[in-house]
Amino acid sequence: MAKQLVKPSILPGFMELLPGDQIIFNKMMDTIRRNYEKYGFVPLDTPVIEKSEVLLAKGGGETEKQIYRFMKGDTDLSLRFDLTVPLARYVAQHFSELAFPFRRYHIGKVYRGERNQKGRFREFYQCDIDIIGNGKLNIINDAEIPSIIYSTFKDLGFEVIEKKISPEEIKEADEVFLTGTAAEVCPVGQIDDALINNGEIGKITENIKNIYKNLY
Repeated sequence: MAKQLVKPSILPGFMELLPGDQIIFNKMMDTIRRNYEKYGFVPLDTPVIEKSEVLLAKGGGETEKQIYRFMKGDTDLSLRFDLTVPLARYVAQHFSELAFPFRRYHIGKVYRGERNQKGRFREFYQCDIDIIGNGKLNIINDAEIPSIIYSTFKDLGFEVIEKKISPEEIKEADEVFLTGTAAEVCPVGQIDDALINNGEIGKITENIKNIYKNLY
């Protein structure tokens, strides 16, 4: 009986690159990683496979429909669908061993069993940064994020960057901390044309200025 030939192929929605593209991809990853570490984030990696009860602890519904789930013996396992739930498990498991605020970055593959289409994959990378506090976490930590985004995209070669932030997202904030391009702390409500023009919040690039000017 003749052996049936198997056509070499990968599953739809999964990605692999030729060497030239992989080199470019790796350089992009190095740039992102370098920026995260510049701002004091430490690397973290977690298993691609987690216990299903962990991944679905606060999920269910659409999440349960999208995950890759399987049984190995008596163990119910799933591929991680994002990096946030594994982070929550990691912090809970190692709480007494961590220093807070815990600033971590995680660059890794995640998996979602949804219909692949243009711009949507079943296997893809996420590049996460999170700041975990023990009790109250100062709003300064959240306000730092736009500067990290700007620095990262600039180093990736994007010259025009516009980040829109809803005023409702920070209306309860008492202060905003701008790092990298400015090192001042000032009340959110005082970030206006006058302060920017007279230099009281330091040297801020036009892109970052517009983020905050447009809020008020």
